[in-house]
Amino acid sequence: MEMIRQDILSGILKPGQKLVVAELTTQYQVGASPIREALVQLSWRKYVQFAPQKGCWVAPVSVAELDDLYKTNLELSKLLLSQAMEAGDEDWELNILTTYHRLSRLHPADVATEFTLWEKCHRDFHLALLTGSQSPVMLSLYHQVYEQIGRYRHIWLSHHRSNEERYHDNGEHEAIMKAVLARNSEEALGLLANHSQRALEHIKQYL
Repeated sequence: MEMIRQDILSGILKPGQKLVVAELTTQYQVGASPIREALVQLSWRKYVQFAPQKGCWVAPVSVAELDDLYKTNLELSKLLLSQAMEAGDEDWELNILTTYHRLSRLHPADVATEFTLWEKCHRDFHLALLTGSQSPVMLSLYHQVYEQIGRYRHIWLSHHRSNEERYHDNGEHEAIMKAVLARNSEEALGLLANHSQRALEHIKQYL
Protein backbone atom coordinates (compact mmCIF):
# COMPACT_ATOMS: atom_id res chain seq x y z
CA MET A 1 0.00 0.00 0.00
CA GLU A 2 2.75 2.45 0.91
CA MET A 3 4.37 2.26 -2.54
CA ILE A 4 1.06 3.11 -4.23
CA ARG A 5 0.42 5.92 -1.75
CA GLN A 6 3.86 7.42 -2.37
CA ASP A 7 3.34 7.24 -6.14
CA ILE A 8 0.02 9.06 -5.74
CA LEU A 9 1.69 11.74 -3.60
CA SER A 10 4.59 12.16 -6.01
CA GLY A 11 2.30 12.36 -9.05
CA ILE A 12 3.51 9.19 -10.72
CA LEU A 13 -0.10 8.05 -10.39
CA LYS A 14 -2.03 11.16 -11.39
CA PRO A 15 -5.37 12.46 -10.04
CA GLY A 16 -8.19 10.85 -11.98
CA GLN A 17 -6.01 8.06 -13.40
CA LYS A 18 -7.75 4.68 -13.63
CA LEU A 19 -6.12 1.98 -11.55
CA VAL A 20 -6.21 -1.46 -13.14
CA VAL A 21 -5.28 -4.34 -10.83
CA ALA A 22 -3.55 -6.34 -13.60
CA GLU A 23 -1.36 -3.37 -14.50
CA LEU A 24 -0.54 -2.63 -10.86
CA THR A 25 0.52 -6.22 -10.17
CA THR A 26 3.08 -5.90 -12.97
CA GLN A 27 4.20 -2.44 -11.89
CA TYR A 28 4.71 -3.34 -8.22
CA GLN A 29 5.60 -7.02 -8.65
CA VAL A 30 3.01 -8.29 -6.15
CA GLY A 31 -0.09 -10.44 -6.42
CA ALA A 32 -3.60 -9.26 -7.21
CA SER A 33 -4.94 -9.85 -3.68
CA PRO A 34 -2.46 -7.49 -1.95
CA ILE A 35 -3.16 -4.86 -4.63
CA ARG A 36 -6.92 -5.08 -4.10
CA GLU A 37 -6.47 -4.88 -0.32
CA ALA A 38 -4.19 -1.85 -0.70
CA LEU A 39 -6.70 -0.06 -2.93
CA VAL A 40 -9.49 -0.65 -0.42
CA GLN A 41 -7.34 0.74 2.40
CA LEU A 42 -6.35 3.73 0.28
CA SER A 43 -10.01 4.40 -0.46
CA TRP A 44 -10.65 4.63 3.29
CA ARG A 45 -7.91 7.26 3.43
CA LYS A 46 -9.35 9.19 0.44
CA TYR A 47 -6.42 8.50 -1.90
CA VAL A 48 -8.48 6.48 -4.38
CA GLN A 49 -12.16 6.18 -5.30
CA PHE A 50 -14.29 3.22 -6.35
CA ALA A 51 -17.22 3.46 -8.77
CA PRO A 52 -19.70 0.53 -8.98
CA GLN A 53 -19.25 -1.48 -12.18
CA LYS A 54 -16.58 0.96 -13.39
CA GLY A 55 -13.49 0.32 -11.33
CA CYS A 56 -11.06 2.40 -9.31
CA TRP A 57 -9.37 5.76 -9.86
CA VAL A 58 -6.84 7.97 -8.13
CA ALA A 59 -8.97 10.49 -6.25
CA PRO A 60 -9.28 13.78 -8.15
CA VAL A 61 -8.16 17.12 -6.77
CA SER A 62 -10.00 20.42 -6.97
CA VAL A 63 -9.82 23.99 -5.71
CA ALA A 64 -13.21 23.53 -4.00
CA GLU A 65 -11.99 20.53 -2.02
CA LEU A 66 -8.72 22.29 -1.20
CA ASP A 67 -10.61 25.30 0.18
CA ASP A 68 -12.84 23.05 2.26
CA LEU A 69 -9.92 21.04 3.64
CA TYR A 70 -7.97 24.15 4.62
CA LYS A 71 -11.01 25.75 6.23
CA THR A 72 -11.66 22.59 8.27
CA ASN A 73 -7.98 22.23 9.16
CA LEU A 74 -7.78 25.83 10.37
CA GLU A 75 -10.90 25.57 12.54
CA LEU A 76 -9.64 22.36 14.15
CA SER A 77 -6.16 23.88 14.63
CA LYS A 78 -7.55 27.02 16.28
CA LEU A 79 -9.66 25.02 18.73
CA LEU A 80 -6.83 22.63 19.58
CA LEU A 81 -4.24 25.39 19.89
CA SER A 82 -6.47 27.42 22.20
CA GLN A 83 -6.89 24.40 24.45
CA ALA A 84 -3.16 23.61 24.29
CA MET A 85 -2.20 27.13 25.40
CA GLU A 86 -4.50 26.72 28.40
CA ALA A 87 -3.51 23.18 29.38
CA GLY A 88 0.00 22.67 27.93
CA ASP A 89 2.77 21.75 30.39
CA GLU A 90 6.58 21.88 30.30
CA ASP A 91 6.83 18.70 28.21
CA TRP A 92 4.52 20.31 25.63
CA GLU A 93 6.70 23.43 25.55
CA LEU A 94 9.88 21.36 25.19
CA ASN A 95 8.38 19.40 22.30
CA ILE A 96 7.52 22.65 20.51
CA LEU A 97 11.07 23.93 20.95
CA THR A 98 12.58 20.64 19.78
CA THR A 99 10.43 20.29 16.66
CA TYR A 100 10.93 23.95 15.78
CA HIS A 101 14.70 23.54 16.05
CA ARG A 102 14.62 20.61 13.61
CA LEU A 103 12.39 22.53 11.21
CA SER A 104 14.48 25.71 11.37
CA ARG A 105 17.61 23.84 10.24
CA LEU A 106 15.98 23.06 6.87
CA HIS A 107 15.40 25.68 4.20
CA PRO A 108 12.81 24.62 1.61
CA ALA A 109 14.03 27.24 -0.86
CA ASP A 110 17.47 25.58 -0.88
CA VAL A 111 17.86 23.19 -3.83
CA ALA A 112 19.74 20.76 -1.55
CA THR A 113 16.80 20.40 0.83
CA GLU A 114 14.92 17.11 0.67
CA PHE A 115 11.28 18.16 0.61
CA THR A 116 10.10 14.88 2.14
CA LEU A 117 12.24 15.54 5.22
CA TRP A 118 11.17 19.17 5.40
CA GLU A 119 7.52 18.18 5.14
CA LYS A 120 7.93 15.67 7.99
CA CYS A 121 9.57 18.29 10.21
CA HIS A 122 6.86 20.79 9.26
CA ARG A 123 4.11 18.30 10.17
CA ASP A 124 5.83 17.41 13.46
CA PHE A 125 6.08 21.08 14.46
CA HIS A 126 2.43 21.85 13.77
CA LEU A 127 1.36 18.69 15.59
CA ALA A 128 3.56 19.61 18.57
CA LEU A 129 1.69 22.90 18.89
CA LEU A 130 -1.60 21.05 19.28
CA THR A 131 -0.76 17.99 21.38
CA GLY A 132 -1.10 19.89 24.65
CA SER A 133 -4.83 20.22 23.98
CA GLN A 134 -5.64 16.90 25.67
CA SER A 135 -8.36 16.27 23.09
CA PRO A 136 -7.62 12.92 21.38
CA VAL A 137 -10.85 12.91 19.38
CA MET A 138 -10.20 16.28 17.75
CA LEU A 139 -6.53 15.40 17.25
CA SER A 140 -7.62 12.28 15.36
CA LEU A 141 -9.85 14.41 13.12
CA TYR A 142 -6.96 16.83 12.59
CA HIS A 143 -4.71 13.94 11.49
CA GLN A 144 -7.30 12.78 8.94
CA VAL A 145 -7.73 16.23 7.42
CA TYR A 146 -3.98 16.94 7.39
CA GLU A 147 -3.33 13.68 5.55
CA GLN A 148 -5.81 14.66 2.83
CA ILE A 149 -4.17 18.08 2.57
CA GLY A 150 -0.87 16.22 2.12
CA ARG A 151 -1.81 15.28 -1.45
CA TYR A 152 -2.18 18.93 -2.32
CA ARG A 153 0.98 19.95 -0.51
CA HIS A 154 2.94 17.39 -2.57
CA ILE A 155 1.54 18.91 -5.77
CA TRP A 156 2.95 22.23 -4.56
CA LEU A 157 6.28 20.98 -3.23
CA SER A 158 7.19 18.35 -5.81
CA HIS A 159 7.41 20.62 -8.85
CA HIS A 160 10.78 21.94 -9.98
CA ARG A 161 10.72 25.69 -9.61
CA SER A 162 13.02 28.67 -9.50
CA ASN A 163 14.26 29.83 -6.10
CA GLU A 164 11.79 32.73 -6.16
CA GLU A 165 8.85 30.34 -6.61
CA ARG A 166 9.80 28.02 -3.78
CA TYR A 167 8.39 28.28 -0.27
CA HIS A 168 10.18 30.80 1.93
CA ASP A 169 9.49 30.66 5.66
CA ASN A 170 9.84 34.43 6.25
CA GLY A 171 10.02 33.81 10.00
CA GLU A 172 6.42 32.56 10.22
CA HIS A 173 7.11 29.42 12.26
CA GLU A 174 9.36 31.22 14.71
CA ALA A 175 6.72 33.90 15.26
CA ILE A 176 4.03 31.26 15.84
CA MET A 177 6.29 29.39 18.27
CA LYS A 178 7.07 32.51 20.32
CA ALA A 179 3.43 33.61 20.51
CA VAL A 180 2.31 30.13 21.57
CA LEU A 181 4.97 29.76 24.27
CA ALA A 182 4.07 33.23 25.54
CA ARG A 183 0.44 32.03 25.73
CA ASN A 184 -0.57 35.03 23.63
CA SER A 185 -3.73 33.50 22.22
CA GLU A 186 -4.86 36.37 20.01
CA GLU A 187 -1.48 36.78 18.32
CA ALA A 188 -0.88 33.04 17.95
CA LEU A 189 -4.27 32.37 16.36
CA GLY A 190 -3.85 35.34 14.02
CA LEU A 191 -0.42 34.16 12.91
CA LEU A 192 -1.74 30.63 12.41
CA ALA A 193 -4.60 31.89 10.23
CA ASN A 194 -2.24 33.98 8.09
CA HIS A 195 0.15 31.04 7.75
CA SER A 196 -2.69 28.77 6.61
CA GLN A 197 -4.00 31.30 4.09
CA ARG A 198 -0.54 31.82 2.61
CA ALA A 199 -0.07 28.07 2.12
CA LEU A 200 -3.52 27.80 0.55
CA GLU A 201 -2.81 30.53 -1.98
CA HIS A 202 0.55 28.98 -2.88
CA ILE A 203 -1.02 25.59 -3.59
CA LYS A 204 -3.84 27.10 -5.67
CA GLN A 205 -1.28 28.42 -8.14
CA TYR A 206 -0.39 24.85 -9.14
CA LEU A 207 -3.86 23.32 -9.46
